[in-house]
Amino acid sequence: MKSILKRVSLFVITTLVFVSCMPPQGGDQAKGGNSSNIMSLIFLPLMILVFWLFFIRPQSKRAKNQKKFIEEIGKGDKIVTIAGIHGTINKVNEDGTLQIEVSPGSYLKIEKSAISMDWTAALNKPAATTAIK
Repeated sequence: MKSILKRVSLFVITTLVFVSCMPPQGGDQAKGGNSSNIMSLIFLPLMILVFWLFFIRPQSKRAKNQKKFIEEIGKGDKIVTIAGIHGTINKVNEDGTLQIEVSPGSYLKIEKSAISMDWTAALNKPAATTAIK
């Protein structure tokens, strides 16, 4: 996913730089050719800033949170995999895998990266207590 995002951002930036360097279409330079170049020079950094704020920054924050979540899981934690399998961690292996118990006496070996952070958080969230009046 990171490589695709990098490729798309590189393509967008290259295209914007190329377009901003092109001379304006039309015959007379005195009609606003200089203002068009100035607007292009202002537009390019603004587009880069927007792209960074809305695409790159949130994705990197999410990846950092996912990595922290994976490092903090341990034996006895209830998890949900990205395939929807519910289980309890029985053993954390050194090779980046986990042994989970899906039912009493039934174990699966999965990769740590196969754990869904969102679904696991929803599973472990305490039940909301609502008082009926």
